[in-house]
Amino acid sequence: MTGLKNDLENKLFGQHIASDIILKVVNRFMSNSNPKKPLVLSLHGWTGTGKNFVSQLIAENIYKKGMDSKFIHVFTSTLHFPHASQNALYKSQLQQWIKGNVTNCERSMFIFDEMDKMHPGLIDSIKPYLDYYDKLDGVSYRNSIFIFLSNAGGTRISETALDFWRAGQDREEIELKDLETALSLSVFNNNKSGFLKSGLIDNHLIDFFIPFLPLEFKHVIQCIMTEMKVRHLELDHDVANKMAKDFEYFPKFERIFSVSGCKKVENKLHFYM
Repeated sequence: MTGLKNDLENKLFGQHIASDIILKVVNRFMSNSNPKKPLVLSLHGWTGTGKNFVSQLIAENIYKKGMDSKFIHVFTSTLHFPHASQNALYKSQLQQWIKGNVTNCERSMFIFDEMDKMHPGLIDSIKPYLDYYDKLDGVSYRNSIFIFLSNAGGTRISETALDFWRAGQDREEIELKDLETALSLSVFNNNKSGFLKSGLIDNHLIDFFIPFLPLEFKHVIQCIMTEMKVRHLELDHDVANKMAKDFEYFPKFERIFSVSGCKKVENKLHFYM
């Protein structure tokens, strides 16, 4: 818990809701010797806000080899499930992959990226593994972790953040209750979401829908400065400021939130340095 707390405080910027929830639920789950079901989290927000990054932080603080651990399994919709016509085959394969890996290690972690690009109905094939069963065919899934990553709901999250800004309220005043219900409804009814009419939502098997807020100029600066540290470069606030100003922001006239979050920082920094 100490390591995860440290990483969330020092490496993740502008995500007070996500940091608070993830620290609490992951710690509680890992400390529970007899959970009633697997931990299931759904992370939502625009690109570059930290969803993938948080998944890595969780992995690095649970597994000795972090994301290189053989007990972590990442599925990317456009890579692993590209053809809608093969949905029946994908369902069968997915069930086999999960059953086989949890049989091998009950503390397995499964990360599903690009849930907004997954074919509807596919994810429901793993519903039994996320439910309150003691064992299924002799296998217990209760100690596993499932994390879904999605851009779906990003518009709703951004609208809420913008409403708070226009009302003169701090973004830190935004609470989970301001977004969670709207998020679950948004992805459940979105025909571009892998959760469309999903039994995972209908049966309340997703423990938390976690919003990732759009990042502001100051957060982009923090990302740039952190990347400088990682590369052992001299910290240069002028360079960070110039680089951050060149990012694209929205809405068009207010320019409050970064369109790409911090996603381009790593690849662009060498150009500015």
